[in-house]
This record gives sequence, structure tokens and C-alpha cells, in this order.
Amino acid sequence: MVKIITGKKGSGKTKVLIDMINAASKNTDGYVVCIDKSDKLRYDIPHSVRIVDTDVSNVYSFEAFYGLIAGLVAGNYDIKEIFVDSILKIGGADFEALGALLAKVDKLTGDEVHVVLTVSADLPELPESVAKFAEK
Repeated sequence: MVKIITGKKGSGKTKVLIDMINAASKNTDGYVVCIDKSDKLRYDIPHSVRIVDTDVSNVYSFEAFYGLIAGLVAGNYDIKEIFVDSILKIGGADFEALGALLAKVDKLTGDEVHVVLTVSADLPELPESVAKFAEK
């Protein structure tokens, strides 16, 4: 299941994401993974959460990001939660491509893995292919 948190830069998306990661680390019966373009969240989340730095992994497109998610899920069936900060910094600001990515990730993870991503844009700016994944 895929959900997005939307809002302009500085609107508090990362703080909401950190709170969700902290709660998941306490309540999830599997592994929690945090994906970011750096390791800046390292000190804000528990050490039990696996941090994946996309810069270190050379992930710079939505296609490469999908490969990363597919590899994580295929390599460890115990992953239950994946949190992604700043997906547009990873793959670019192509909202149609983002919508296609979200649909593929949603199909891949189904109800087994919850994926939450932050998107630096207000909900009305997003096409329906992206907006349908907004947290309600």
C-alpha cells in the first residue's frame, strides 16, 4: 500500500514522516526501512530502522528507485514499512512519471508492505495519478 504526504518545502512533511517512522519502529512486527537522498535523518530515528542513502546507492531516477524497492522487498520478506523522504529529489519533478512509479510500487507491495513518501508539492498541483495516493 502506497501513501504520500504532500506540502510545499518547509511545511513539516519530514517531521510527520519522522513521527511515523518512530511509531512504526515501536509497533511494526517486521523491519522498517527509511530511504533518503542523504543520511540526515540518522539522528532522528531509532537505530533499529535501516537507512538507505540513495546518493551512496547511485539512485537518481524513478526507474532506479523502483529497482531499489523491488530489491529490498525481494531480499527481505520481513520488511513491513518503507518510508521515503523527498521522492522528487531522488527522481525529479515529473509528476506523470511519479504517478506511474507509485502505481508500480503499489502493485509490487500490495497490502504486505506499507510505503509512505513525501512529495514537495501541494495536493491541488498534482495530477490524479499521484493525488489518489494522498493520505486521507
